[in-house]
Amino acid sequence: MTTAVKNDRLKKRFEKWDVNGNGKIEKSDFEAEAGRIINAFGEDPASPQARAVKDSFVAMYEYLASKAGAGPNGALSEKQFTEVIEAQIFQEGDSGFDRVARPTIAAIVGLCDTDGDGEINQREFAKWLDAIGVEPSAVAPAFRAIDVNGNGKLTVDELVHAVRDYHLGKSDVPLLGK
Repeated sequence: MTTAVKNDRLKKRFEKWDVNGNGKIEKSDFEAEAGRIINAFGEDPASPQARAVKDSFVAMYEYLASKAGAGPNGALSEKQFTEVIEAQIFQEGDSGFDRVARPTIAAIVGLCDTDGDGEINQREFAKWLDAIGVEPSAVAPAFRAIDVNGNGKLTVDELVHAVRDYHLGKSDVPLLGK
């Protein structure tokens, strides 16, 4: 895939997080994304799993905003967001992606993992994708594509690699939603 695909997905990510459509993303936009995911699971927002999801989204935002020069409570324009993602995630490869995105993915897995085995099954995965607006018909093929070891469960590592590959334009597994 091309850089154009990567840039298009990054633009869509920005638009998805810009909840109020003001052309900037703020900490409250990341908190809203966490809230949508927490609500989709019917989780008590005060539970440890819900707090972990919200805290991971806030930490990701504060890190990116600080690296972009906006400060942890500032707002990011689309240009700032694109530049900071490029510098902090894409140019640094796996280590950058792991530093920025892995904690949030791990927290979401903790929320999704209703049976407590540290992995998520297809039903749990379907709830996550529904929460972020992915069409239900895409769940089974996405699950199969991400489940590289074929054990019927997704690990944090498999999900981190899938999200990274999606945003780098290396995979078409739908992980962004509407």
